[in-house]
Amino acid sequence: MTHKMKGRPDFLLLFSTILLVGFGLVMIFSASSAKAVFTHQSSWYYVMKQGSFAGIGLLLMLICMGLPFSIWKKAGPGLMIFSLILLVSVLIVGTNINGAKRWFVVGGFNIQPSEFTKLSIIVYLSALISKKGEGIQSFKKGLLPLLIMVGLILALVMKQPDFGTVLILAFIAGTIIMIGGIDLRHLLMLGLGLVPMFIYLALSQSYRLKRIQTFLNPLDNQSDSGYQLMQSLYALGHGGLLGTGLGRSVQKLFYLPEAHTDFIFAVIGEELGLLGTTLFLLVFFLFFWRGFAAAIQSHDPFGMILGMGLVSMIGIQFLLNLGAVTGSIPVTGVPLPFISYGGSSLILCMASTGILLSISRDNNRRRKEQLETYLK
Repeated sequence: MTHKMKGRPDFLLLFSTILLVGFGLVMIFSASSAKAVFTHQSSWYYVMKQGSFAGIGLLLMLICMGLPFSIWKKAGPGLMIFSLILLVSVLIVGTNINGAKRWFVVGGFNIQPSEFTKLSIIVYLSALISKKGEGIQSFKKGLLPLLIMVGLILALVMKQPDFGTVLILAFIAGTIIMIGGIDLRHLLMLGLGLVPMFIYLALSQSYRLKRIQTFLNPLDNQSDSGYQLMQSLYALGHGGLLGTGLGRSVQKLFYLPEAHTDFIFAVIGEELGLLGTTLFLLVFFLFFWRGFAAAIQSHDPFGMILGMGLVSMIGIQFLLNLGAVTGSIPVTGVPLPFISYGGSSLILCMASTGILLSISRDNNRRRKEQLETYLK
């Protein structure tokens, strides 16, 4: 198996990932230092914790990059079973934070099983769909078993409750199933069935309904439910073209809630302005471009579906976060990949990138072999 991993990884994909993680650490220090001094008597508290998560993520990324991506095909069912056990366990023995049971607290660190589930569902669906091939177009034997498993996962995550993650998992599953070659009639039926369900879930709880009302009329609720969004928009507006300068955000000084987590993009906009934010977004687009290129160029159907699923997962979270921070969509509580404070999200994104890099290594190995064969 060793000879199969002689290909070089995609340099731009690796470079953009390291750049995003490093920039994230800088912005977490900037956004959290005041709060860290106030609550933990050290301005380095949050960035040091995130740095330890980044170290774990880097190790996992290098390990995943060094392993042939094909090993994940056999691991799919085991990962899914492990995810189900974790999701059930967190409902029983997990720590209740703000009315939600989403975390295990281990050694002072919060571990969120639903983050691991994102990777599990991508690997599981990719392996099963690539194995079924054209059989996925059969509803009873191809699509239905996948929908039952996905439905079970969504129900367990909704029980926590975590509507934002449910949306992400549903988007991920839908993307993978669509890439896998689902019959368009089944896709239409699935969409028509899911839309009413998600509308009901969005309106069934008062706090979710309030978020939608705030999204529609933030000025009417700016001292209550719209406070966070208005402070975010103030931050982005205050940044102007060139920004206030790194470390000089005003809104992070206890005006903007969750400044170092879900709303860190607002601090980036305030401190770096439109110009700096544009450069930041270009690095993200570079990541997506190279990630999608690695997936599309894969000669293995499993590698192609897996890679597309991984990039889509990060892309969906990216869009949901930016949409919430800019007031384009209701607030969902989704972190900004690679940037927001939070160990589970960062480790997942870096490990997923490692798998993408493994796919790119296989692509480069194949190209090299084809060139050598041609030259002979």
